[in-house]
Amino acid sequence: MKDIVNPVSRRAFLKTGATLAAGIVAGMPLSQAIWAAEGKVLKVGWRINPATFDPGFYVLNHEVDVMSCIYSKLTRYKPGSQWGWELEAAEKIEKVDPTHIRFRLKKGIKFTGGHGELTARDVKFSFERVIKRNSPVKSDWGSLDHVDIEDDYTGMIVLKTPYAPLWLISLPFGVGHILSEDAVTKATKDGGTFGTKPPAFSGPYVLADWKPNQYTVLTRNPEWSGPMPGFDEIRLLSIPDAKARERAYQAGDVDFTDIGLDSLATFKNDPPVDTKVEEYQDLGFTWIGMNLDHPKLKDINVRKAIQWAINVPQILDAAYSGQAAPSTGIIPPGMIGHRDTGLVPPEGDVEKAKEFLEKAGVAGLALTIDCLNDSTSSTIAQAVQAQLSQIGISLEINLQDSGSFWTLGVETEGERWKDLQLILEPYASLPDPYYPTSWFVQSLVGTASNWERFRSERYDQLAAEAVTMDDPNARAKLYHEMQDLMEDSGAYRFLTHGGTAIVYRTTRMQTATRPDGYPLYLDFKTV
Repeated sequence: MKDIVNPVSRRAFLKTGATLAAGIVAGMPLSQAIWAAEGKVLKVGWRINPATFDPGFYVLNHEVDVMSCIYSKLTRYKPGSQWGWELEAAEKIEKVDPTHIRFRLKKGIKFTGGHGELTARDVKFSFERVIKRNSPVKSDWGSLDHVDIEDDYTGMIVLKTPYAPLWLISLPFGVGHILSEDAVTKATKDGGTFGTKPPAFSGPYVLADWKPNQYTVLTRNPEWSGPMPGFDEIRLLSIPDAKARERAYQAGDVDFTDIGLDSLATFKNDPPVDTKVEEYQDLGFTWIGMNLDHPKLKDINVRKAIQWAINVPQILDAAYSGQAAPSTGIIPPGMIGHRDTGLVPPEGDVEKAKEFLEKAGVAGLALTIDCLNDSTSSTIAQAVQAQLSQIGISLEINLQDSGSFWTLGVETEGERWKDLQLILEPYASLPDPYYPTSWFVQSLVGTASNWERFRSERYDQLAAEAVTMDDPNARAKLYHEMQDLMEDSGAYRFLTHGGTAIVYRTTRMQTATRPDGYPLYLDFKTV
């Protein structure tokens, strides 16, 4: 559900561009990073810095925002308040039986660079490439076995077993993007990742310019013959800090951005002129994890003491000004598998926490917590530090930049995973319970996820079974148990699903978003 504020009038915010310039683009004047606002230009403040434009190897959800503009998919998310999909490159798609999905492509979709028309052969190549290569998002395709080609425009997606998330994750999101087989094989020789250098485009936009930690620029694709998007150009400024994005909007440097929940009340009560403020239920989840393999945390009584010592509402008041609700797990309200309550109440219980610590026979325990170096994460970590001190645990806070943080628990990146103790982790998610639960299977211990090193045969069994079910009630029961297993291990203290708040200028655009507030740039219109 979203809450919209459409102000009639208010006093204008003071311009703060000079202050912001030093923070957005190191060493570059802000005017050079943004250019002059000529033509139909959409200027966006962006929270994440893209590291790849290869849909078979994406890491961040925001990278897919760009991919959705420069490539084509069989289907895409439908804008609005309800989760659903609609046709994009497919003229028709149908479920023949639980393991066979037939598609027929629209004719006339061209790849740039003289790589020809998009055909069923390109679909086969793109989908099978993800499961055949060492892709970090291979699991998004679930039980995909192969794609059969029936003719130039018709094919059959063949699954090994039924896979319910295909309709809301595989096809309309990252791994559903279709690449040119000819272009990718010529660029990479073996069909591997091309990273930040796409060899061909097939969407309404092309990647015109990109500078790490600075900006991404998309311009119209002159070879695109489909419905024209509303803007001639999209300029995405990489601004990791929410406060900096807010200042950029107030200064007029961007016309669309998300804002921190701790600023939501201020923007709603006194929004900038010609601004809409919209609030959405987020699918993401934030929690405090504990490394089960660290000597100080091997005793479950120590872990449970930490769980019960943490007062979630107090943390959310401090970090989000009361604008975020406690979570009961990793599956948000409204999604199949959401739990009404968790095993540990949000407020915790300090006396119960002390009992667990006494049972462990531990005194004078000193621990560390690693987190991102943004203001919200820092505030959460400080609140946890104060709460654990109430039961005699001292906590040292290690602030990490994003490049360092997201490799902490990855075994292939070195030995740092052995030193991890507590970790404050925020994850983005997608609209099927498979997605948030998929990160915690045993096979992902020590990879880009499962830094808690959580291992449960029962959890893995339930995860494999749940994706084959069509009955939402039956699926929900399995996901309830999976979250119980996570929490009962003592390795997790669930905090919040947060929320998404966006602001944009009504004099510049009409927006379109997913139900969770993520922008669908192709459906933005000028005014």
